[in-house]
Amino acid sequence: MRTVTPHRPRAAARGAIAALGALAALSLAGGCVFMPELEDLQAAQETQALPLAPDPDAPRLPVLETRHHVLESPDQEVIGDVQVIFARYENTFTAIARVYNVGYEHMRRANPGVDQWLPGEGTPVYLPTQWVLPDAPREGIVINVPAMRLMYFSKEKGVDGAVVQRVTSHPVGIGRQDWATPFGVAKVTAKARDPVWYPPASVRAEHAAMGDPLPAVVPPGPDNPLGRHVLQLSMPGYLIHGTNKPAGVGMRVSHGCIRMYPEDIEALFDRVQRGTPVHLVNQPVLAGWRDGVLYLEVHPPLEEDERDLAADAAAVIDKALERAGRPNVALDDAAIAKVLEEKRGIPFPISVPGASPERYLAAARIVENTVPVAPAEQTADAT
Repeated sequence: MRTVTPHRPRAAARGAIAALGALAALSLAGGCVFMPELEDLQAAQETQALPLAPDPDAPRLPVLETRHHVLESPDQEVIGDVQVIFARYENTFTAIARVYNVGYEHMRRANPGVDQWLPGEGTPVYLPTQWVLPDAPREGIVINVPAMRLMYFSKEKGVDGAVVQRVTSHPVGIGRQDWATPFGVAKVTAKARDPVWYPPASVRAEHAAMGDPLPAVVPPGPDNPLGRHVLQLSMPGYLIHGTNKPAGVGMRVSHGCIRMYPEDIEALFDRVQRGTPVHLVNQPVLAGWRDGVLYLEVHPPLEEDERDLAADAAAVIDKALERAGRPNVALDDAAIAKVLEEKRGIPFPISVPGASPERYLAAARIVENTVPVAPAEQTADAT
């Protein structure tokens, strides 16, 4: 277990930590959002109160890209945009998550109070498709374990022939508490299509104790929990792989390996070469700038991680202020406190006066619901 040494926050962040005690008086609103123009929102708030839910009669816009992003500059810290759909009766969080490049837990955290199996016809469901980039080298693969997010950084030629830096973002499943995914730096040492799985003795013993014995060798095919693509890491026994149980992506369900949607690992497989660095980090709290606005993103820490999220927030906010050379920026203490309390995994603005999480969500980009009407759901067995 890891405990975090308390951090002495700068004055701008100190008030936000104190505001945690007042959270009982704050109302809870659902979800995640796209903020097209923060200046427009701020101006609107000065003249009238915004609705705290998206307009069901508003036109549906095309879904914005959620996987592939070109970094506009080496210093860019936030990618993507938060979006919202209106559910159909048949939709479930697992089906919605796969279509929009997020995982089950991402959907559940972003939409507190919404039934994950029957959201209800016309219910607004927020898509947490905006992210603060982790504080890690921007090379190869970076996996933020508590955020259950993998990012692949690459330099490629753009349409004009100039070299640009791209980041590809995917949800992942991680290890259960008793089979935790490790942190540290590794490399991709091997790649395989249609792999054979040799269950470790410890995994076979666990399954045998549950009355579900495993064979010593599992050949390629629909019963292979590794799916069709595997990246082997230099950390012995750990892999990045596909799955035959895609509903487990975005959950703690594996024996420590990193699990991806089949289509995501297939797309990543040919781009990642042997020797690619892999950074596995533990950053449930992230802060980053976009267009002069500071955003705070908070995820629940792993159950076994006894850290002080308030101290973490103060530290990452201080670092972001120093990074931008803006130590005296006025921060919204109430917004910081609410983001810390709710832990929705959504980047919320904390340096725009009055731009509360509720009002930020009310400005979500309303997009088309492209979820299949009758998705084939699968259970998320631990493999």
